[in-house]
Amino acid sequence: MARRAVAVLLILAFAWGGLAAALSAGLAPALGLDLRGGISVILTAPEDTPQEQLEQAVDVMRNRIVDAGVDEPEISIQGDNAVLVQLPGVTDTEAALGIIGQTGQLSFRPVLEVADPATVTYSDSDTPDSDSWLPGPSGLAYHVGPSELVGSHVDEAVAAPGPTGAYVVNLAFGSVGAELFAELTAQAASFPIGDPRREIAIVLDAEVINAPPVASDVSPNIGISGGQAIITLGGGADARDEAEELAVVLRYGALPVELERQSLQQVSATLGEEALRTGVIAGLVGLAVVGAILLAYYRSLGLVAMLGLSVFGSFLLLVFILLGEAGGLTLTLAGVTGIIVSIGITSDSYIVYFERLKEQVRNGVPVEEAVDIGFKKAFRTILTADFVSFTGAFLLWVLAIGPVKGFAVSLGIATLIDVVVARWYTVNAVKMLASTRLGQRGWLSIPAAAGAAHPTKTEEVTA
Repeated sequence: MARRAVAVLLILAFAWGGLAAALSAGLAPALGLDLRGGISVILTAPEDTPQEQLEQAVDVMRNRIVDAGVDEPEISIQGDNAVLVQLPGVTDTEAALGIIGQTGQLSFRPVLEVADPATVTYSDSDTPDSDSWLPGPSGLAYHVGPSELVGSHVDEAVAAPGPTGAYVVNLAFGSVGAELFAELTAQAASFPIGDPRREIAIVLDAEVINAPPVASDVSPNIGISGGQAIITLGGGADARDEAEELAVVLRYGALPVELERQSLQQVSATLGEEALRTGVIAGLVGLAVVGAILLAYYRSLGLVAMLGLSVFGSFLLLVFILLGEAGGLTLTLAGVTGIIVSIGITSDSYIVYFERLKEQVRNGVPVEEAVDIGFKKAFRTILTADFVSFTGAFLLWVLAIGPVKGFAVSLGIATLIDVVVARWYTVNAVKMLASTRLGQRGWLSIPAAAGAAHPTKTEEVTA
């Protein structure tokens, strides 16, 4: 009996104690777009775009968005040529769309001249192997020359504070990129300080996003060699943001396919809070109804079930918190629906076990012995039912898209927790109850719930 008591106490400690520790540390489940608010964008590629290019575009966008500070982005391919991008908590829509939709070829190119936009005509199209007039920073027009150095030659780009307090972007090139960059910077270093031709234009989407000049100590005979370079952007909060955005663009370059925005939906955080509140209320009402029925029908066994439901809920919430922190798992409205459905799943497990237990008691098996026999028979049924539920959740997760995945994740996690609670909490808690007077005698007892009268003392002596 002591071993069973220890098992129950450990389960309670892990469930309640773990959840209390997580909440006291300020942790909470990460909320998805429909609960937290944000933006949802559907982008489409040309009809014959290969699947490999779409997958690469998704990887690039995810890396860009995460590096830009957006937590838990949800990006998935829909159909043959569409990409769904969901950004929870995003309020600056245009900035996010700018990061998502940069699709042109990233290139490093020599600046030939700089002029007032009113005096030039911008090029209709741009390729890295031709001269172009392109818009640039500070509202100026840049005449840039061709370049063979493109974004794919960049191995790493990291924003960081520089030694003088200014923010910098540290660049690292591969072997081929290092040689090309040395040639490009050597050519620029041949012009005097202050000459626009000393600048290197960083071009993306037919726009000069930055044009840093080559430092004065760079030799025109060697250029910047070694595959390492530093772009200095200045000081202040704006410079820090500029450095981080530039590092993201340089690190991940351009999308391999042009994506066109098909639709944009903004989800209000207020609507998300209302949906979450409604879902929580629905869950609590459902739990109260289930608890009342269990108590009325199974009596003291219903108390074990109610305590078990609290253990189940604590484990479920704790898992969402931990997976949200470690793996970016988000709780969506569909996930809340899955949690509500899972209350029925774990309640079914208690009902299967209790009915098996009652059956044994009605057949004259002593209560404490009936606890073990009933559980052995019930656990096979519970495993079979949970296996079917988990398989369905897995197939939904693999085959479905969008919110249905959130439902599948919640259902799958809840099913696994149900097995753990049944195996290590339920049978031990019922065994402890069966050894007490509450479980053996009276209206609340297990025999009373089974409809089997407990033997009188005279009957016990005669037996």
